[in-house]
Amino acid sequence: LAAVDRTFEPDTLRRQLSVQARPVRHLVDRAADAGLVELWPTVTPEDEDAEDPWDAPLDRPGRRAPLVQVAEAIAGRIAVWRDEEAVLESAGRVIGPGDILILVRKRGRFMAEMVRALKARNIPVSGTDRMVLTEQMAVMDLVALGRFVLLPEDDLTLATVLKGPLFNFGDDQDLAPLCQGRAGSLWAELGRRADEQAHWRAARDRLAALMARADFVPPYEFYAEVLGPGGGRRALHRHLGPDALDPIEEFLSLALLFERDHPPSLEGFLHWVGSGRTEVKRDLEQAGGQVRVMTVHGAKGLEAPIVFLPDTCQAGAAAAGRGSSQALLWDGDLVFWPGRKADDTTMTRALRDALEARAEAEEKRLLYVAMTRARDRLYIAGWEGKRGRAEGCWYDLIAAGLNRADAEPVADPHPDLTGDGLRLSTPQARLPDVPATDHMAPPPAAPDWLHRPPPLDPEPPRPLAPSRPEVDPPCLSPLAGDGAEDRFRRGLLVHALLQGLPDLPAEARPAAGRRYLARPGLGLGKAAAESLLAETLAVIDDPELGSLFGPGSRAEAPLVALLGGRAVMARLDRLLIAPDHVLVADFKTNRPPPEVPEAVPEVYLRQMAGYRAALRGLYPDRPVRAALIWTVGPRLMPLSDALLDGHAPA
Repeated sequence: LAAVDRTFEPDTLRRQLSVQARPVRHLVDRAADAGLVELWPTVTPEDEDAEDPWDAPLDRPGRRAPLVQVAEAIAGRIAVWRDEEAVLESAGRVIGPGDILILVRKRGRFMAEMVRALKARNIPVSGTDRMVLTEQMAVMDLVALGRFVLLPEDDLTLATVLKGPLFNFGDDQDLAPLCQGRAGSLWAELGRRADEQAHWRAARDRLAALMARADFVPPYEFYAEVLGPGGGRRALHRHLGPDALDPIEEFLSLALLFERDHPPSLEGFLHWVGSGRTEVKRDLEQAGGQVRVMTVHGAKGLEAPIVFLPDTCQAGAAAAGRGSSQALLWDGDLVFWPGRKADDTTMTRALRDALEARAEAEEKRLLYVAMTRARDRLYIAGWEGKRGRAEGCWYDLIAAGLNRADAEPVADPHPDLTGDGLRLSTPQARLPDVPATDHMAPPPAAPDWLHRPPPLDPEPPRPLAPSRPEVDPPCLSPLAGDGAEDRFRRGLLVHALLQGLPDLPAEARPAAGRRYLARPGLGLGKAAAESLLAETLAVIDDPELGSLFGPGSRAEAPLVALLGGRAVMARLDRLLIAPDHVLVADFKTNRPPPEVPEAVPEVYLRQMAGYRAALRGLYPDRPVRAALIWTVGPRLMPLSDALLDGHAPA
């Protein structure tokens, strides 16, 4: 914080921070903890032998390019900390990858080189904070697989798929023998010679299965099967590292988004993905035990024990990618297009100067954000262009601030960088709070079941419903005669009345029943309605059935239970839970009703036996009895345990 104060001590910088009344002064809450700010020497360009363009298919900086040297220097320092188990003094523990934050001013070549240098040393890195989805290797492999199953004659796409992580073919052993001297397409050659090697046969069978499903399943389901049961996610993770997981999840999310607004076609989805430039912003705050590489602007609100600022030698506005010239200038509602700077008038020059002043002030605020992301250590590095460092760059501002803070000159602070640097440090003056767990301890191993397909659900797709016949059809044939439809409707109306009328006072039941049966949708005549109501009231008023409609009883009681490994779901017409027993009863409107329990239809006996078995599991401390209530009569028919035992569910 002293380095921050001294860096922003000049009046011009204070004004750009909008702090004009007083100097920048921070109150230090952790004065007893060790702190360090280290300025490394910059890297200057070197003359390199020009490479033959035919030997350089990718436009990448050379091995001795300044930005590559800075990336290698930072990655080397982190690797030394890992190998030597360097300690973070304020925490009293070994430095972990999650303690390190590398901040860049703009996305570009350095960010890619920084990630590459870290991966080359097997240092966990979370990748960049933004990515173009179609430029990620994992997504390219998935897209190539989709294009092949749509057009199997495309030899180049099939070769790409076979060489990729999903099939992992080698050049000499697998792919080259299939390609050389083939008579037809590569897919036809693979199918013809698949039995020569187990690896070829497995690839042929898997690709054929995917081709068979490609035209019949939505894009999300297709790729979810490839990545899940097909092992694609594990293969991509194993070959490409943790960086492949985020693009995979975003790719699946895009498939769901596509299916919401378009017909679920695999060809349409691949065209839709390829036509756009989907940029994904990653949440590096949750990166865990990995080095984070992100822009200063994206790091607002974050912090880390150790922060590197690697690109500090470029000009302010140019380093942020905005440039120093603007084609259009605004003055209120007026728009000016002066063209070149040389064509500026007095008004456009003033507008341009004001615009550049705002951009420069924003650069200084970003410098403040960058320096204050560090909790314990701040390392400043940079590389120069052919014309040296830009005037007023971050590197010079920080160096001037460290000199004002009486920083110590250091010769060769980094073994791979030649030149002098500066160091401002304070020692640890208190005993650190050592954490109870090891910060570098590896995460627990994944359980075995994580990579196995789930076992089949032991319960049936349709839960056991005791009132529904398992053999007879659940619905009546439309060709059935004998007034069957009227019989079922009569039973439903009686059940509805028996559910609601017992809760009303006795004197209010007739009027309420008549209002219900008089609804136009029921289509009942007056005589039929009176007959139904009389039958229902006779059941409710029967003295023998009084307990079923009294205190402790429930109508249409829901029942959910496990019975012999099967789920039981039902609604009980009447349920009485007494202190010394449980009674379940079901209303039946058959005409004429059977005279003795032995004449009851078997489907009813199985139904009541199922209710009894389920309730016995819920109430093991009291006997469970079952009975049928025949509404014609009415009559209560208890069903003995001996009779129901022969129909109990398996």
